This record gives sequence, C-alpha cells and structure tokens, in this order.
Amino acid sequence: MFSIPGQKAVTLTPAAAGQIRRLMTESEGKVKGLRIGVKKGGCAGMEYVMEFAEQVGEHDELVEQDGACVMIAPMAAMFMIGTEIDYKTGLLESGFEFRNPNVVDACGCGESVKFAGQ
Repeated sequence: MFSIPGQKAVTLTPAAAGQIRRLMTESEGKVKGLRIGVKKGGCAGMEYVMEFAEQVGEHDELVEQDGACVMIAPMAAMFMIGTEIDYKTGLLESGFEFRNPNVVDACGCGESVKFAGQ
C-alpha cells in the first residue's frame, strides 16, 4: 500500500466522523463504513467516489477515528495521503469535503480534481 508508517492516510474532522458514525448507526449494522476511491472523469480528470461498505475489502486501507470507519480503495491510496475529510452543512447543500494536498487543480464546480503527476 501507499502509506506512511505510523500515519493514517486520511484524517477526519469531528463533523465528518460524526456524519459517518450516523450513517453507520442508521444502517443498523449493515454498513461497516464508507469506502473512498477515485475514478477518471470530470473537467479536471479525476473524481472522488464514495459508497457504503458492508465489509472491509482485502486490500482496503482501513482508517478508524472516533468511532467512524473509512476504507480507502487500493487504487486511490496514493492520491489520498495527507487528506483531511470534513462534512459541511449549508442552506442549499451538505456533503463531504476533501482537503487534499495532492490536488494541483480543480474544476470550477468542485466536482473533479487533478492530482500532482497525473
């Protein structure tokens, strides 16, 4: 895996950890956490993807923090190192926000990103 020994690949703000815990609780034990990945797409070239995970994949990198569980898909790990995940609530929309030091460009709408070396 693409990780730094002794460091988590991603960190969660209290708001993000709380939202993930809430989603896990509401699933009545069916969801073990959220799996995060990246895929090609969007104006800038790559997009984050998130899905409910019913189990930890064999090669997923597991990050547990404050009762929240995030699994990083193997192909996304090298793009996610050092990322802070937050959860923002606004009047018109709410959602997870990625503060990723590996991003060198993003589209205007914020839906897609370009990573260093991409």
